[in-house]
Amino acid sequence: MRVSTIRLALSAVRNVEIDKGRELTDEEISEVLAKEAKQRREAIEGAQKAGRTDFADRERGELAVISEYLPEQLGEDDIERIVKEVIESVGAAGPSDRGRVMSTLMPKIRGRADGRMASQVVERMLQG
Repeated sequence: MRVSTIRLALSAVRNVEIDKGRELTDEEISEVLAKEAKQRREAIEGAQKAGRTDFADRERGELAVISEYLPEQLGEDDIERIVKEVIESVGAAGPSDRGRVMSTLMPKIRGRADGRMASQVVERMLQG
């Protein structure tokens, strides 16, 4: 499974390189791998809802292999700290400023945190 997962990840990287017509930077490769990891997480959720534990287990294994090649992921506490800094820097006052916060936040956490989790943290912090 490890070899086939690495081959799939390399294939995803090569496809993006072909689309862009050049070699990818390390940051761009991390983005591709983060996208692959996100696809696995979504597949795990879907498989669990459908009761397909065999499929979910295979996806978990692939996610574990891909995660080895990603930068260390930020925890919720780290995301909250960064969100707080961004809210202060952009002068966000409430939920209507969510777009400004997210557009400043995402480049800071790209590849190191799940966008959905970051969005939830931003929403919660802007509400309170």
